[in-house]
Amino acid sequence: MKSEYSSLSALIDGVVREVRVRGYSYRTEQAYSGWVRRFVRFHRGTFPGKLGKSAVESFLSHLATERKVAPSTQNQALNGLLFLYRHVLKMAMPQLDDVVRAKRPTRLPVVLTKAEVTRVMDCLTGWHWLAVALLYGAGLRILEALRLRVKDLDVHQNTIMVREGKGNKDRITLLPQEVIGPLTDHLQRVRRLHIADLKKGYGEVILPSALAKKYPRAKTQWGWQWVFPAPHRSVDPRSGILARYHLSASAINKHLRDARERCGLNKHITCHTFRHSFATHLLEDGYDIRTVQELLGHKDVSTTMIYTHVLNRGGRGVISPLDR
Repeated sequence: MKSEYSSLSALIDGVVREVRVRGYSYRTEQAYSGWVRRFVRFHRGTFPGKLGKSAVESFLSHLATERKVAPSTQNQALNGLLFLYRHVLKMAMPQLDDVVRAKRPTRLPVVLTKAEVTRVMDCLTGWHWLAVALLYGAGLRILEALRLRVKDLDVHQNTIMVREGKGNKDRITLLPQEVIGPLTDHLQRVRRLHIADLKKGYGEVILPSALAKKYPRAKTQWGWQWVFPAPHRSVDPRSGILARYHLSASAINKHLRDARERCGLNKHITCHTFRHSFATHLLEDGYDIRTVQELLGHKDVSTTMIYTHVLNRGGRGVISPLDR
């Protein structure tokens, strides 16, 4: 064990430093730091430098067998620990062969009909309606929508540039005609808010670290501002700058639950339900699955294929013998 990592706090500082050097997100920084703490706690305070392959395998197996975590959670823990050993402790980690893998249940996604989408959206107003319209109309994930910046929208080409989506990949998806009018009005209000912030000596937006260094004046420029800014300024945990961040996912989820109850919909829906519905309805309308895969940003077409199963669910495409 290196002397600089003689305490847990020093070890966490090392994780944070290496995460930031590589330009990873703050969410990744929090996740990796959290898994390192849990790993040390699981092994009763023994520092990772004194542990090895079997210790990592026992921890990951514990997550699957005792904690019953989801496969994605177990994978995140694995990635965090591999990052710790490879980049912080500079130790090689052999192939982990004896890990009990968390099982991913085979479930089809909840999909709304077009009429149900309309019912829910009729119960939303303002930016809540606009955000859900982008989830359904462009197939965005919730954080992709909330992290949109003004310059990512092209109303002339009817396109949205999704930056650093899942897997840290960029992609282009469509901007629905239906939202252009409400979106233009919304951005006018956001611009007035930005101008008011500038007059008060604020108006800075948090940029990726490399861009912040390369373009120091970009943080106050209109094109870099969030499409969905938070109502209040807050201190950035990394830079300490008092700035206006984007809205949180919890804010829209709350309004979505309220809308579901008001419109009397019995299905359990989340923000991601509208992305599922986007894909399914495109396939229903006859669009090629490769096109849908590209718009969704799926790495493998097999992921997109789940929506073809949804199309055949509940008798779609099959006529009951009773009806014959």
